[in-house]
Amino acid sequence: MSSASHYSLRPIAIAHTPFAEKFAIPRQPSLAPSVQGELELLPPYDDARAVAGLEQVSHIWLTFVFHQTLTNHDKPHLQVRPPRLGGNEKLGVFASRATHRPNNLGLSVVELLEVRPGRLLVGGLDLLDGTPIVDIRPYVPYADHITTAKNDIAAAPPPLIRVDFSPTAEQQAQQHGARLAQPLQQVITQCLAQDPKPAYQNPTPEREYGVQLWDLNVVWHYPSPERICVLRLEPVSNE
Repeated sequence: MSSASHYSLRPIAIAHTPFAEKFAIPRQPSLAPSVQGELELLPPYDDARAVAGLEQVSHIWLTFVFHQTLTNHDKPHLQVRPPRLGGNEKLGVFASRATHRPNNLGLSVVELLEVRPGRLLVGGLDLLDGTPIVDIRPYVPYADHITTAKNDIAAAPPPLIRVDFSPTAEQQAQQHGARLAQPLQQVITQCLAQDPKPAYQNPTPEREYGVQLWDLNVVWHYPSPERICVLRLEPVSNE
């Protein structure tokens, strides 16, 4: 029996998503169903034979690498501070889905929207742009959906916060959404409704937050603790 202690993984695809930074990415897949992206299959898996039959599948499992949260194996994370628990309470790494994994691997189930030559169009993404994909598997409802499953740590989806748009931001979202061919206002709403700021922060109405989606900087503030208002969408400079 082999007792190899190291294994080599290589990407079979690269994810192209709206998320240029980790801030405001949905904390679980499918929480922002309007978010779409593409998986660019890499050689030799860009061959049509690799995805033959996949058009019969509605959802797929993605195994990926947290390439911007690499683990220092000399200082492993045995405990983490999940955002779901406010960012202050510690939990064992294996009891959470924190990005600090022993081998930097993540797992998400996403909707398969279209199978194209060398590319898969998917929805409900929670992946950073450029994420390396190391495996793709079909979701099997009768085996993967366990009706008796429970998780007392996260028994229900996180509560959503109200998201409004200023007249300027609404107009900009419509214009840029048409340019990008994306439901931009829906994407912004679904991502921000999960309240991406750290739970321990109590921002004043004067404080502005921002995140890059595609080539836009989305700027918002908190008029009250229970409400977000998107102020404007600013094109990101390439300089």
